[in-house]
Amino acid sequence: MNEPLILGIETSCDETGVGIVRGSTLLADAVASSVAEHARFGGVVPEVASRAHVEAMIPTIQLACSDAGVSLRDIDAIAVTGGPGLVGALLIGTATAKALASSLDVPLYAVNHLAGHVVVDELEHGPLPETAIGMLVSGGHSSLLLVRDDAENVTSLGATIDDAAGEAFDKIARILGLPFPGGPWIDKSAQDGDREAIAFPRGLTASKDLIDHQYDFSFSGLKTAVARWIAQQHKAGNSISVSDVAASFQEAVVDVLTKKAVAACKEYGVEHLVIGGGVAANSRLRVLAQERCDAAGIVLRVPSPKLCTDNGAMVAALGSKLVRQGVAPTPLGFPTLSVMPVSTVVMH
Repeated sequence: MNEPLILGIETSCDETGVGIVRGSTLLADAVASSVAEHARFGGVVPEVASRAHVEAMIPTIQLACSDAGVSLRDIDAIAVTGGPGLVGALLIGTATAKALASSLDVPLYAVNHLAGHVVVDELEHGPLPETAIGMLVSGGHSSLLLVRDDAENVTSLGATIDDAAGEAFDKIARILGLPFPGGPWIDKSAQDGDREAIAFPRGLTASKDLIDHQYDFSFSGLKTAVARWIAQQHKAGNSISVSDVAASFQEAVVDVLTKKAVAACKEYGVEHLVIGGGVAANSRLRVLAQERCDAAGIVLRVPSPKLCTDNGAMVAALGSKLVRQGVAPTPLGFPTLSVMPVSTVVMH
């Protein structure tokens, strides 16, 4: 007997994602991105993102069904990002999901897409272990989580207290004159740079900081330090190497991320680290995380870059896991939450 067929919808920011999953097998992952429309503004404009979702939603659903070789009538359940994210963007996805669930008479799961960034790894590397540390690194979030195989059991160990890692990448890219979104361009530029050229600070790593913020992250001070360094060089009439700045900045970010993630694994006696979110596509983060996990005897799991950014596959994967574990669906009257704690995996 076939496992349930789950359709997932993700519209938390500027990607309209629709994924279709059967069990832990990915059948379709269709994404329409409006990033090019935001590039001239140097960041995501909520109203532009919402309109783009309206235009892309139906064609993206149709593409996903075509890629999977199924029709909407074959869908057994629907999962949708209920939060966190841009409220206008989220509303497009949740309204679509509610309409589909009602018309198809199938259960609906309104899920936290941050948890989806962890569970999506099952589509490539098999079931998650009984316990794992999850590190989410994206434009809006830098979090360390204690994740158990029970899909609803997620405990926050630490989070960003100001700029998230991806946000810092975007801001430094803008200062360096690199395009938006900044993450891929910083990564590319850093390939030709010296990551030890400039000693930028590592936020919340001093002994006094670890007392109250052992697993929290802060990249605002780093952003300011980079901006000041560049301004000082310009004032002194010195030329700067964009590649060296990019490499040194990137190293400061990934050094803190990987160090704290491995420390959490050791403290909680966990042998698996799962990294998800858009910044998980960063090449230096992957290399340094692998080096430090190998040295500590920790198994590292990172999805392919395509599944790190926001997508419907991760929402469908989380929905599939909830269905298989017998979790009750979400009532159709659920609210859309722009702010949603990561410990709330599914709305009830």
